[in-house]
Amino acid sequence: MNGAKPRPAAGHPTHDEAVAALTAPGAAFELVTETIGGIEYRVFRNLPASLRDLYDQARRDHGDKDFLVCEDARLTYAEAWDRAAAIAHQLIHRYGVAKGDRVAIGMRNCPEWVVAFMAITSSGAIAVSLNGWWSGEELEHGLKDCGARLVFLDQPRHERLADRLPALGVDTIGARWEGSPPEGVADFDRLWRDAAGRTMPDVELTHDDDVTLFFTSGTTGFPKGAVSTHRAVVSALASWGFYAALRIATGTLEAPEENPEFPPSVLLPVPLFHVTGSHIGLLASLGVGRKVVMMRRWDPEQALDLIERERVTSFLGVPTMMWEILHSPSLPRRDLRSLLAVSGGGAPMPGGMVDRLQVRMPSQHWAIGWGMTETNAGGTSHADEDLFARPESCGRPAPIVELKVVDADGNELPPGEKGELVMKSPTNMRCYWRQPEATAETIRDGWLRTGDIAEIDEEGYLYIRDRAKDMVLRGGENIYSAEIERVVYLHPAVFEAAAFGVPDERLGEELAVVAMRRPGAGLDPAAVRAHVAEHLARFKVPRYVWLQDEPLPRGATGKIDKRALRDRMLREAAVGRSSD
Repeated sequence: MNGAKPRPAAGHPTHDEAVAALTAPGAAFELVTETIGGIEYRVFRNLPASLRDLYDQARRDHGDKDFLVCEDARLTYAEAWDRAAAIAHQLIHRYGVAKGDRVAIGMRNCPEWVVAFMAITSSGAIAVSLNGWWSGEELEHGLKDCGARLVFLDQPRHERLADRLPALGVDTIGARWEGSPPEGVADFDRLWRDAAGRTMPDVELTHDDDVTLFFTSGTTGFPKGAVSTHRAVVSALASWGFYAALRIATGTLEAPEENPEFPPSVLLPVPLFHVTGSHIGLLASLGVGRKVVMMRRWDPEQALDLIERERVTSFLGVPTMMWEILHSPSLPRRDLRSLLAVSGGGAPMPGGMVDRLQVRMPSQHWAIGWGMTETNAGGTSHADEDLFARPESCGRPAPIVELKVVDADGNELPPGEKGELVMKSPTNMRCYWRQPEATAETIRDGWLRTGDIAEIDEEGYLYIRDRAKDMVLRGGENIYSAEIERVVYLHPAVFEAAAFGVPDERLGEELAVVAMRRPGAGLDPAAVRAHVAEHLARFKVPRYVWLQDEPLPRGATGKIDKRALRDRMLREAAVGRSSD
């Protein structure tokens, strides 16, 4: 296989031998059984009690090292800790934030996002991550739903929300402003400077305290807030540390200290308001003192510039970003000596990527994974020779992750049979915020229903085959059809509508909508797109819109038959050419 990574050299342990050694009593990833909420889980024994402990350890171990780099800003680990301590002091003493209160962040990638997140999660509050691409209407819904008493906003997000904020009654802190924030918006820089030198508040934090709320869409068409504890997040972080240790132990990855010319660093173009960015990119960096080079918006040439300038050792992105890097005409001329590893997830790999990466970037290690917002991105990992040998697989799970495939009655299916994937792990969320019925439907006896149709082979490799949930995965962003349909149905000229995904070489999937016009109504595709754009983020505006005057097809149960619509659209070549 041209360019493929070699198999582990003789003398290195096998995968199973390395797992046993790493998880043995007294080892770094010692595995024990613990009862959480009346249910037994496999857990790593050596975990920090909270995210604050993780930050503090990183400050003590790596204080003078660069931590956050973004455009003109650069902070060390010690500087980020000091600013977070100051902001945490202000949250408690100026704003009266108490343990369990929700404090939201609505910003694009920047150091202020990270400092705010550290402060919130160190003060006992729950950090609520608002999608930076949301419209004003969606941001308003997120703030109302979580009951936030305070929100950090950058200028673009504030502009979308400005006319809605007075009614929300939410205190606002502004960051990354051109000029001074308007009246009623506290300035982030002044806020931390006014409390500079304050120590981090000594609020009691435990494994089982809630710490994050990340929104994930659901079948109702409205976002749901997935609430996780400190234990869930730090367990997910430990699982990625385990994957790295496993690859080092089996001889497929060099230890970071073996390359002193290029100290650990990661290029982070994925948004921090998703668990891929916040957990795998940001928080996983703390344990190894990794420099985090953030991008506010994606551009493949700028990404390559940053890899060269900052001597980046690791790239983390969705497969679409990897695809564009691989197709960059400047790639052969770039100095990529520092780049050790390229990794990502959040979407299927485009066809042909494995073959192309072996030709265009043969010296780098490659890894992908599977996880969900509800699992704090915990799940499986797949790298190098295994990835090349099984490009359709998502890899194997960490030792604290139990996976099985079940039928409609919840019975476990044998290897190779397709069914719904369920997952049991301490990385799983605790609940959906204020949605007990949705929580009970999703989590049963510790097992989280993923909504993915999958199979697991005899060796434990996971293959995602389809999605039971009605979701479109566009370039790493989840778009739930029910949300799109809810908005399309609001158009006065629409009688009924269906939304679904169609294949796209670059993004994996693109959003398509088929709608029936109301009798006598005039409606064209551009009007449908404009209507959706008024209510939702731009990435949720359908690329393909197909209009008809007859009812949409139904299945035996009377529901709209989306599969038939999708097949018809593909067959009649509505996809791939202008739908206007």
